[in-house]
Amino acid sequence: MRLIFLGAGPLALPVFEGLLAGPHQVVGLVTQPDKVGKGHHHHENPLKALAEQHGLPILQPEKIRAAEAVAALAELKPDLSVVAAYGQLLSQEVLDLPRLGTINVHASLLPKYRGATPIHAAVLNGDAESGVTIIRLVKKLDAGPMLGEVRTPIGAVETTGQLETRLAALAVPLTLHVIDQLAAGTAVEVVQDEALATHVGKLTKADGQIRWDRPAREVECHLRGMQPWPGPFTFLLSEGKPPLRLKMLSATPLLRSEDQPAGTIIDVSSDGFVVQCQESALQINHVQPDGKRPMATADFLRGRAVNVGDRCAFC
Repeated sequence: MRLIFLGAGPLALPVFEGLLAGPHQVVGLVTQPDKVGKGHHHHENPLKALAEQHGLPILQPEKIRAAEAVAALAELKPDLSVVAAYGQLLSQEVLDLPRLGTINVHASLLPKYRGATPIHAAVLNGDAESGVTIIRLVKKLDAGPMLGEVRTPIGAVETTGQLETRLAALAVPLTLHVIDQLAAGTAVEVVQDEALATHVGKLTKADGQIRWDRPAREVECHLRGMQPWPGPFTFLLSEGKPPLRLKMLSATPLLRSEDQPAGTIIDVSSDGFVVQCQESALQINHVQPDGKRPMATADFLRGRAVNVGDRCAFC
């Protein structure tokens, strides 16, 4: 079959590589327009670089719904479009353009976590497992019938970034299997249960700020769920010192608790410090001061004194 691939995020690259190595013909890549950062430097798009190596047509429309973009897609005469973390909503015209329609590689166990940040949501909510679902795309967001899924446990200390890497690898054989079924006419579509559907939206940098007035287990999930982006952060407030923006990278929930406001540092040792949360506490194991490298909390304390009674700000 002739395949068009639409993708942009980290989940997309392994799937694109798998399609290129598979038995079907990839006839084009659709990805996001090039981004220009500080100093007018272009951010490298590994999908684009890979497509160039294979001599594939590359489309980077500002709006995939635009008439010129639809016409360019039609010229490729696709049998099937495969979408993975593309980042733009597709019109019905674009969805229906290939002979066999359009499928999407979604990083959750649908109908749970439709929307933009399903991997973040699974880690933030402390879910025991996550997975990848292949669906036929319809106009309603992530609501199309399911064509296949794969499940995996979420590790006890796994971050969003680490889970995304594993899910991307799991997505490859599943996607190829579903495409083979579509080619053979043996694919089975399972309608999603709308009563079980949940939705998750986009995150902002502000979402990374840690709320210490939650149970320690929820705060620890937040630390893992916000990595690598937007990054879990707080402001360390010590008497006589300016506030320090500090990323909290790993922590251990403790059973202990003291009658102190949430965010108060209740213990400091050579190994690290402990922050009071709601009815429990959290031992901070790894941090990253603003503008510096990640480090063990013990190393951080060698360069900055932290005392019982100091506070981690939230609001």
